[in-house]
Amino acid sequence: MNHIHIRSAETSDLDAITAIYAHAVLNGTASYELDPPSCSEMQARFSRLRDGGFPYIVAELGGHIAGYAYVGPFRPRPAYRFIVEDSIYIAPDRQGLGLGRALLERLVSDTQALGFRQMLAVIGDGSAQSASVKLHEALGFRHCGTLEGSGFKHGRWLNTVLMQLSMNGGNTTLPDGETGNSSTFPPYRPQ
Repeated sequence: MNHIHIRSAETSDLDAITAIYAHAVLNGTASYELDPPSCSEMQARFSRLRDGGFPYIVAELGGHIAGYAYVGPFRPRPAYRFIVEDSIYIAPDRQGLGLGRALLERLVSDTQALGFRQMLAVIGDGSAQSASVKLHEALGFRHCGTLEGSGFKHGRWLNTVLMQLSMNGGNTTLPDGETGNSSTFPPYRPQ
């Protein structure tokens, strides 16, 4: 197998990212979108995350983009500023090669370095057998809930599994410089 190269995503990667995501939207249940977004919409999403200082990375295999991952805000309210939500998508012909693990390991590392305290995985169509659930379990995420029948796609109801990873002390200590209601943590960007 070729060497997996993980790096920060660039604007020039967006055609490949858009194609990978379109396949997931049209054929899978990981995303609850029903229609694939255009490349310009994916550009806008990419720009919002990168401009907000959130990690957005790609996996290259054999010189081609084979997957991508990012974290973004879990919710726009300022009290949520220390928790992020991860997303990982792999090209259909590159699944099962360890790309998801390589991307998630790097994403966790990059996110910890930014000072976040929690990473949340919101896994569409999650079940105990789901590759995404197994991947997150392998990297220390714990189950923290299931939203039953939360989505309807491809003619069936889907459950959403929530998994959480504490980092940088999680909720056991106050964040540096925080005394209560301050919203000065750099990643927080009001919507």
